[in-house]
Formats: sequence, C-alpha cells, structure tokens
Amino acid sequence: MVGFLGLIWVIQIANWADSYALSFDYGIRAWDPDRLPAIVSAPFLHFSWAHIEGNSGPLFIFGFLAAYRGVKRFLWVTALIAVVSGLGAWLTSSPQAVGAGASGLVFGYFGYILVKGAFDRHLIDIVVGLVMALCFAYQFAGLLPAEGIGWQAHLFGFAGGILGGWLFRERSSAAPALDKAEKRQQPGDSRSALLKEIDDLGLRALPGQRAVLVDERARRRAVPERQLDDDPRALLGRTRPGEAVEVGGAVAGEHTLTLKPVSSLA
Repeated sequence: MVGFLGLIWVIQIANWADSYALSFDYGIRAWDPDRLPAIVSAPFLHFSWAHIEGNSGPLFIFGFLAAYRGVKRFLWVTALIAVVSGLGAWLTSSPQAVGAGASGLVFGYFGYILVKGAFDRHLIDIVVGLVMALCFAYQFAGLLPAEGIGWQAHLFGFAGGILGGWLFRERSSAAPALDKAEKRQQPGDSRSALLKEIDDLGLRALPGQRAVLVDERARRRAVPERQLDDDPRALLGRTRPGEAVEVGGAVAGEHTLTLKPVSSLA
C-alpha cells in the first residue's frame, strides 16, 4: 500500500501542475464506450489535494488490513473491486460528469474487511471487522446518494469488496476429510469389519448353531434371551441347543453379544 500511495501522490503532483487535465481526460464518463478503459486509470487520479488527502488515510488502513493475509489474494480482490466499482459508476452516473479517485477502492476494502472474517471463519478477522465498522462508521454515509460525490463508485466498490470476500474466501479441507471418513463408515464396510472381528475372536458357528450379524434395527426388534457381559470368547461354550450367536450394532466402539433362539432371528 505504501507503494500505491506513493504512486498516486506522484501522479497528483503532475495532475495538479496540468490543472487536473489527467483527471478529466482519463476519468470515467458514463455511457461513453471510449472511456471504459478509465475503469483502470480513474483510481489513480484525483481532483484536488483535499480529495487525495481524504482518501489516503483510509486507503492505507483498509488496504493494509485487506492485504495482511496474502498479497496474491489481495491483488485479486483489488482487481475485482476496481472493475465492479468502475463499471457500476460507468453504468449509473450522469453522462455529464467525470468520475475519478481511489474512493471506490477505499469502500471496497472496507466492505471486504467487514465480511472476510465471517467467510473465512477467523475470529481475529471478525473482531477486526467489527472494530473497523465502529471506528469508521461515518464511511457508511458515503454509500448514500449525494450531490457532487461519486457515491455510485462508493456503493459498487463496497459491493465488490463483499463479493471478493465470498469469492476469495479460504476453502477448508475439513469437508473432504469428513467425506472420506463417512465413506469409510458405510454399512457394508462396517459389516465386513465386524465379521472379521468375530472371526478373530474365534466365534465360529458349530454344528447346530449359526452366527448371525444383524443391524441396529434388527437388534431392536429381537428380544434377547440372555446377554453376556463377560469375555465373548466364552460365548460358544455357554450356548444351548437351538441357540445362535447374534452380534448387535456397534455402539461407541463396543459390540453387544447376545444369545437368541434360532427361531427368533429374522
């Protein structure tokens, strides 16, 4: 931001020396196709010393806060704000007026700072946005229609900053990781894992018995005859004729092992 401010002040000196001819020649004139490139040049130009002084302070503060999380992201946001602000002014301003100044960027950075904390889910950025909104609350008046002020550039710049906060928000990698975890917990995979655990424990069906794996709904429908809380390895030794082994659904990483009559199993 220091470099940008230095550049616009150097241009201001040349512009002032030429009676602000640069601002009139390269500013935005609404609905003039030849002036569309002025969307790029207008933020570097001003119409008076008071004009550039009024923009320099907020531009430095808001620009610094907008850039501290990454220069590349900041440059993309700046380009978006300049285009939205300039194009909005070109479409909605009076054709008899010429617009110039960095105030569109000022309001764009302001809007970006207000929302980027919420979009990025960074608490510190949310706090910074709230503090800036309170300290610079008077800036909101610049979004309202007023005579002799390029409020269209302010309004569209502010909207461009909010849009930039959404488009260039940080994408979290938590969602893909969650999707992978959910895929690993598919019913078919859980069934295979439980069957392997049963096999590792040696719970194999003996003659006259059968091992049955049921889901949670089936376990709720069935009425257990006996439930064993001790070592499941002893389960086979305590079965009676006509009973089978049922392994219920997993709850908090544990399995319910019950004895049921063969006839009661669905």
